[in-house]
Amino acid sequence: MAEEQDKARAEEQPGPKSDAAARPRVKTDDEITGKAYDTRLMLRLAGYLRPYRVQAAVSVVAVSLRAATDAAGPYLVKVALDRYMTREAHVGTGWLSRQLSSDARVGVGQLALLYLAVLLVAYVFEFTQTYLMQWTGQKVMFDLRREIFRHMQRMHVAFFDTNAVGRLVTRLTSDVDAINDMFTSGVLAMIDDVFALTIMVVAMLAMNWRLALLTFAVLPLIVVATNLFRISVRASYRRVRTAIARINSFTQEHVSGMSVVQLFNREQRAYEDFEAVNRQHMVAFKDTIFAYALYYPAVEILSSIAIAMIVWRGGVGVIGGTITIGIISAFIQYAQRFFRPIQDLSEKFNILQAAMTACERIFKLLDTPSQIESPQVVRAGDGSNRIEFRHVWFTYQEMSDEERAWVASATDAELAARSDIEWILKDVSFVVEPGETVAIVGHTGAGKTTLTSLMMRFYDVTRGAILIDGVDVREQDLEQLRRHFAVVLQDPYLFTGTIAENIRLGAEEITDERMRQAARDVNVLEFVESLPKQFDEPVLERGNSLSTGQKQLVNFARALAFDPKILILDEATSSVDTDTELRIRMALEKMIAGRTSVLIAHRLSTVQRADAILVMHKGQLREKGSHQELLAVRGIYYKLYQLQYRDQELPAGNAGAALRAGLDGGLDAGAAALAH
Repeated sequence: MAEEQDKARAEEQPGPKSDAAARPRVKTDDEITGKAYDTRLMLRLAGYLRPYRVQAAVSVVAVSLRAATDAAGPYLVKVALDRYMTREAHVGTGWLSRQLSSDARVGVGQLALLYLAVLLVAYVFEFTQTYLMQWTGQKVMFDLRREIFRHMQRMHVAFFDTNAVGRLVTRLTSDVDAINDMFTSGVLAMIDDVFALTIMVVAMLAMNWRLALLTFAVLPLIVVATNLFRISVRASYRRVRTAIARINSFTQEHVSGMSVVQLFNREQRAYEDFEAVNRQHMVAFKDTIFAYALYYPAVEILSSIAIAMIVWRGGVGVIGGTITIGIISAFIQYAQRFFRPIQDLSEKFNILQAAMTACERIFKLLDTPSQIESPQVVRAGDGSNRIEFRHVWFTYQEMSDEERAWVASATDAELAARSDIEWILKDVSFVVEPGETVAIVGHTGAGKTTLTSLMMRFYDVTRGAILIDGVDVREQDLEQLRRHFAVVLQDPYLFTGTIAENIRLGAEEITDERMRQAARDVNVLEFVESLPKQFDEPVLERGNSLSTGQKQLVNFARALAFDPKILILDEATSSVDTDTELRIRMALEKMIAGRTSVLIAHRLSTVQRADAILVMHKGQLREKGSHQELLAVRGIYYKLYQLQYRDQELPAGNAGAALRAGLDGGLDAGAAALAH
């Protein structure tokens, strides 16, 4: 077992197998341990409990009274033994003794009924606190999840570029569940344990302080054992949580990419990798089990020692006439119950720590500001749908305030000379007039999609300005700005629901007739009407029940149904078959009529029909003009045309020769081959 643990721990700490492995590893949110108790976090959590403070207060009162009823049972047994079940009955001077009958049979019956009443009252208190606290916990979870999801909706797109989806989902699920456990099983259980311990300590000291101190003599040993257990389990649970996160991540990745795994016959390698990750979880959990196996028997032994000392010292007292049988019986019952809350407190400590860690991660997410928000004072545009880029520089790299100040004051030459900044766009300027259709072409990574993302203000420009309707996008209301646009991406995305729900996306202003007309205009209505439920046909997750072409046509119908002022097509026809492309090409004229349109495309048919073509190369706008104008210049666009487009018009043999020449000698060689 020790060898397995050492092996798994060695696998957890990778050595310098590669440059990536040798780099310092950044501590992720999933590895935050946090404090066992953080007053700042608890006060913030109390804000979510405030709307339900009445229910929470009733729960606290109920759990306190239930703790008192637990302590009443041993005392009633003591009274019954001393008053009626020993040869020398002790009448006692307490209020309860005075209320009981002098007849033994009647008195025992009264005590039995009283014990039953105590149990019924305890049941009522238990039901009250359990129901109300579970109800309150669910309300708090609902409010917290709603706030987290709403906050994520407001976050800028760059936030999702750097935060894994699985991690964000964990904030909504596991972390919120951990906080619910603290409310429903942690805090109240700890209050219950503290009240129970306090009442039992007072009761034992009141009955016989010498026996009470003798019972408490084993407490230092239990405290030491509890502290060691807490430290051990804390470390083990941290490793378990980390291992679970790795298992979830590994499983999600490999199940999603199962076709690639099977295609390259990597099943055995994937299995071995999963086995290593799974072993880390197993070893960590075995350490936790080992700690529990040591701790609970240790507490049981110490509590048994305390009971043995009570029997020994109490028996001597009974023989000497200083202690009654009832007191010994009550002390034994109290001792058995006294150590259970201590065990329970050690377990609740782990729940509390897990909740504090979850709180820290959740509040870190909620405190992360969105870098892109609507300004306090917004400016309305002129409604012209005119797009203008003014000397735009952009990088995805995060910059400090000092770096941004330098960028704002530097010259273009100084900006271009900065090798440590990976510029995606460099001094890009152009205008798209109202109603004009502009195509953007260029190689992969030239900055085409970035241009459209900046228009919709998914990111803010590093330097320069983008104007929509004659107003800088940073001065416009975000919601109103994005109402201008409809976008069809290369990879069509559909949500779980129906086709109608995917076209409307909750927009009530889109009527059935408007939706049907949009589907007709993009040539998808015939397909939809052929389905058993037509527009109410269910769509599986990510649209897996439809082909890629069908999904793309639904995306086109969605864009058209929203009647956008500016239409953006980002290589929308690159992933569809020829028949679907013909359908889209026929619908394209209807879609762009009367709208400012931006088309990112590689296909000749789409580019040729544009009013203007922007040629991007290495983040710069190198050429601009119509199809014929750019061909006449014989520049970058001409080379792209020769390599990527004209082969569609050549016989297969010539196109193949051009392709081979392009692969062997680059653009110039490919163009030369096509020229012949």
